[in-house]
Amino acid sequence: MSPTSFPPPGAPPPEDDGPTPQPTYIPPPGIAPPGHPVPPGLPTAPPAPGMLGAAHRPGAVPLRPLTLGSMYDGAFRIIRYNPKATVGAAALVTAIGMSVPIVLSLLFTLTLGTGLDAGGSPEDDLSAGEAIGLLGSVGALLLGLYATQLGLIFVTGMVAHVTRAAALGRRMSLGEAWAATHGKRWRLIGLSLLVGLGGLLLISLLVVPVVLVAVLTGEVLATVGLAVVVGVAMVCLFGWLWIKLTYLTSAILMLEDGGVFRALGRSWRITGRHYWRTLGIALLTMLITSIAAGILTTPISLAGQIGTVLAPEYVFVILAATQALASVIQNAFVTPFAGAVSSLQYLDLRIRKEGYDVELMRQAGLLPR
Repeated sequence: MSPTSFPPPGAPPPEDDGPTPQPTYIPPPGIAPPGHPVPPGLPTAPPAPGMLGAAHRPGAVPLRPLTLGSMYDGAFRIIRYNPKATVGAAALVTAIGMSVPIVLSLLFTLTLGTGLDAGGSPEDDLSAGEAIGLLGSVGALLLGLYATQLGLIFVTGMVAHVTRAAALGRRMSLGEAWAATHGKRWRLIGLSLLVGLGGLLLISLLVVPVVLVAVLTGEVLATVGLAVVVGVAMVCLFGWLWIKLTYLTSAILMLEDGGVFRALGRSWRITGRHYWRTLGIALLTMLITSIAAGILTTPISLAGQIGTVLAPEYVFVILAATQALASVIQNAFVTPFAGAVSSLQYLDLRIRKEGYDVELMRQAGLLPR
């Protein structure tokens, strides 16, 4: 029987000669073999041929162009292995910010009586003190929400550093993540203010024509038609600018050198030819986090509504407390997950367009520096 022919039917199986010996990888002269101690001054050998596929994932994600599944899997891994710097940071910031409306609403209720009188009628006029307390409670809630959003801006910057460290196989504590944002926190605030002012300016420019048509012509049909056209144009314009200028800018500010305007320019360039893919992943992430947040916070909202019926005199305290608890639970999941996904998209785009995976492998010790 020739060596390449199959055995006849009924013949015993060939004896197992053991595993096929693998060729020994010998590194170039002057380089230490993989797995051996590296003498001082001697560089480490790169991975053996054929072994790069098994070694190119030192951390949460593979160091190659990422798929959607790799991004979502990596985001969950980042949260799981860095809980204090992700979930803990978001929950802590939200709890501190939302403690403001709880304390002030309780103070107004006890001193000015801002609750609802179960025996009163809706037509009863509010006293001056009750009106002040009511406005104060609403203002305190808005203040708490604003303070929370301001703190979450810093959490997003921390998550960017945590994501890059996780891609290299490293964990960051809460203190390390906070320290990594040193020197760039004001840039995050400046970016948020610039984006907010730019958004208000664009809205004003788009709304003015509708108002002018309504005032000058008085035609309801023309006004409604123009409003629909302007509304569609506004959604498209803001969606385009969101991806091109703002979606990845926080990660760029944190992980690269430069100011706000340089980060905006980098975002514009890095999303070139990848707009629709970036938009699709961003919208899908927004949909997933919105559904998850609704599922997590619905029981708390129902409990708050029941509480206001049972204790109407403390209605604003109960509403502030339930809003605070719902915000803590929601932000503890949404902010780290969305921030990790957007940071992974930034790394993915740099890998695709700039070969950033080679630099990440060097930083992870997979390739010689």
